Amino acid sequence: MNFSLSDELLEIQRKTRKFISDQVIPMERDPGLGIHGPSDDLRQRLMIKARDARLLCLHASPEMGGAGLTHTAKAIVFEEAGYSPLGPVALNIHAPDEGNIHLMDIVATDTQKERWLRPLVQGEIRSCFAMTEPAPGSGSDPSMLQTTAVRDGDHYVINGHKWLITGADGAGFAIIMARMEDGSATMFLSDMNREGIVHERLLDTLDSCFTGGHSVLRFVNLRVPVADVLGEVGKGFRYAQVRLAPARLTHCMRWLGAARRAHDIACEYARNRQSFGKRLGDHQSVGFMLADNQMDLHVTRLAIWHCAWVLDQGERANVDSSMTKVISSEALWRVVDRCVQVLGGCGVTGETVVERIFRDIRPFRIYDGPSEVHRMSLARKILDEASGAH
Repeated sequence: MNFSLSDELLEIQRKTRKFISDQVIPMERDPGLGIHGPSDDLRQRLMIKARDARLLCLHASPEMGGAGLTHTAKAIVFEEAGYSPLGPVALNIHAPDEGNIHLMDIVATDTQKERWLRPLVQGEIRSCFAMTEPAPGSGSDPSMLQTTAVRDGDHYVINGHKWLITGADGAGFAIIMARMEDGSATMFLSDMNREGIVHERLLDTLDSCFTGGHSVLRFVNLRVPVADVLGEVGKGFRYAQVRLAPARLTHCMRWLGAARRAHDIACEYARNRQSFGKRLGDHQSVGFMLADNQMDLHVTRLAIWHCAWVLDQGERANVDSSMTKVISSEALWRVVDRCVQVLGGCGVTGETVVERIFRDIRPFRIYDGPSEVHRMSLARKILDEASGAH
């Protein structure tokens, strides 16, 4: 592996960093940012700036209007975008749209791409991914999927209950995961204004960085035409892995940028704040926290770059992305938590963006699979490999 960046990657890194610094960070106190995320008006204003800078949705395929970034290039751009909570929104690389774009680029038909994917890439609409359900439905265990789809002529009739569905409020369409009569799963595409989709309520959550927040949805005899099946019937779980492996990794990329921002603020504070006759950072207890931050950031970046490299080689990276997700979510949480500690009273107020990053990044240890579930899966694979060796 070569960890040096090409001139092309260095230039896109510089360009993205400058855009975030000059155009996005000044908008972080915009009144359009509420407890359930940026408003669609704020999102549109941010995307206009990104479009003018030729930075909008670069990860999408060239056929759909993107630049077709490699996973390695995404690691550079997404980290820089994540330096501001509004950066991924501005560049249209935020969840869940980013993962849905990746999945649909691979699986959707040409007709589906023109109807839903192209306007999604261009920022004209948003999407959601409706898989998670309240108990006793599927969460970390997808086999517990309760939402059903039954064939009725030229349609499927979908019934079920979904929750913690990011971006559903105001989304143009949904990708819906439902169980078939034979126990397999299928993904369906549906406009959100179809009769049978009930938006029950918005959930109040720790984070506020996702446009549309997180919602509870109910499907009541929702009729979806056969033509709107995404991919093949019965392959929903397989397509979920197509989506989730890179989507886990891009989460890591974005949150690395956020944690680096918190660390930079904490370092500046420790350099200038005087305490007990010397700079705060000169106290060993504080200096050690900054050193630990630097190491956690470094290890996280190496893990992300390695996993991106594996994906770029065309190899399966489910295990790599699972490990990287745990490494990143746990290490970056430690980084931001230390930053709050270094900032002291200032760290628990809105005087800096660190308090917001703290709230936004905590759920990352749960989203896309809790760390414990990934560890359980990794442990099972380790034991299987050990058995095979003997």
